[in-house]
Amino acid sequence: MSDSKDKTVKDESVETPKISDATPTSSLEACARRLERSLGGGEATASSSAVESAIMQHHVNPSKTVRRWLGTSSGASGSCTLEDVARAASSLLDPMCSSSTGRDLLMQLSENVTMEDSSADNAFLTVRTSREVESWLLSLAVRILFQQNSNQQALILCDKSIQIVQTHLDEASAATVGGTASSLYPLLARLYRYQSLVVERIELPDSVQRRAHLMDAHRMACLRRDVDTSATLLNLLLRDLLRADQVEQAHKLLSNSTFPDAASNNQFCRFLYHSGRIQALRLEYTSAFSNLSQCLRKAPSNTGLGFRIAAQRLLVVVQLLMGEVPERNVFFTHKMVGELKPYRMITQAVRRGDLAVFHKTVSQFADRFKADGTYTLISRLAHSVVKAGLRKLNMSYSRISLQDIADRLGLQCATSAEFVVAKAIRDGVIDATVNHEGGFVQSHDLVDVYATTEPSEAFHRRIAYCLTTHNDAVRAMRYPPDAYKKQLEASRGLRGGKNDDKTDEEKAQELEDELDEDY
Repeated sequence: MSDSKDKTVKDESVETPKISDATPTSSLEACARRLERSLGGGEATASSSAVESAIMQHHVNPSKTVRRWLGTSSGASGSCTLEDVARAASSLLDPMCSSSTGRDLLMQLSENVTMEDSSADNAFLTVRTSREVESWLLSLAVRILFQQNSNQQALILCDKSIQIVQTHLDEASAATVGGTASSLYPLLARLYRYQSLVVERIELPDSVQRRAHLMDAHRMACLRRDVDTSATLLNLLLRDLLRADQVEQAHKLLSNSTFPDAASNNQFCRFLYHSGRIQALRLEYTSAFSNLSQCLRKAPSNTGLGFRIAAQRLLVVVQLLMGEVPERNVFFTHKMVGELKPYRMITQAVRRGDLAVFHKTVSQFADRFKADGTYTLISRLAHSVVKAGLRKLNMSYSRISLQDIADRLGLQCATSAEFVVAKAIRDGVIDATVNHEGGFVQSHDLVDVYATTEPSEAFHRRIAYCLTTHNDAVRAMRYPPDAYKKQLEASRGLRGGKNDDKTDEEKAQELEDELDEDY
């Protein structure tokens, strides 16, 4: 009986599941561990050989890896709180390494997380990955404070975070710590973006000093070939100058700067939008139309609705200033009907040439246009309305008096109508003759449009657009030469000695040296 009883007890002990005391891994911690494995740290480094680690370090682009990781971790970081960020910093960042400064800042944000919560048995991140995770957690904390309207606290934390990342960059450049500095570039660009948003909301008086600081940071980013930070800072500078109505300064910065080709698609779309807005304010409507069209074509369709609405507003106004009428389906795009309604009314007034309706619409939505930043451009459309009305009258009547033109267009008197008609004839808007003695306008016979150069110019614009689209598509599909072979060799561990890393120029130079020695 005792043996059977002991056996029953043993069976019950086997069937009873063991409850673990370990706390479940949070989503932020899981994202950080995934980054550690992507950069070749953690368990992957411990189980791999020295040759595989060297191959990984040679072929992996840290900046591209971190940029891709930021995109995949956006879902986990979107719903986190300050307490989650503080707990992740407590369990991931080692208080004895270089990331202790950011760890202390994050721990101070939440009262529910204390220093005692971090157990000594925690597997902290390696030095190579702790810098990136520290910068990422700091950027999350700044974003949460910004969403909670804690603007002063967010600005102070963002300034300190940028200083911490700059210190990590200096240490990596001096080779005092392991890892490369390029993995911090996307995170530094994100911090500068948050800093600019906070400053815009607070509207600090020292905006000129901060603009000079951004210029210095952009110069340093260009010197160290930091594509992410240089592209972000250039867009932030253009945005700040446009908000301050310094169009000429923005144009000088645009003409003297080069946007990096390897920048992300989102930054390139922002650059095209700012370029189009600057060119539109400087009366360069053709270039502005090209940049804004390319901006809308490259913008993501599933996100960034506000950006696409802003670009579409500006594109509609630029088209009207060019003398073109936008397509009707543009104003009925999904989720844009309400935002584009004032611009649809402006377009209808311009198309009909009704100056009274145009002024009524502008006065009704003046505050809306000023908030959108298009009021200055829309005020220039009054001449386009008058030209459209004159063109319509010229096609309808072979002879019409100046007083009737003034009444139809809403002008003050016949003298004003005479001046307007004379200017329209000089600009080539209408083909007519003004009879000053009789006080009327005599229209000429309509010229066959196919006998002019307008059809060929229209075909030229369409062909140039198709060629530009084709070249952009081909350029987007290009890959570095032998990129597949290098990845295949790296995966198989076939990468040889140091001679395989030499370029063709170095090999040719060695052959020339050998020939010189022979002779």
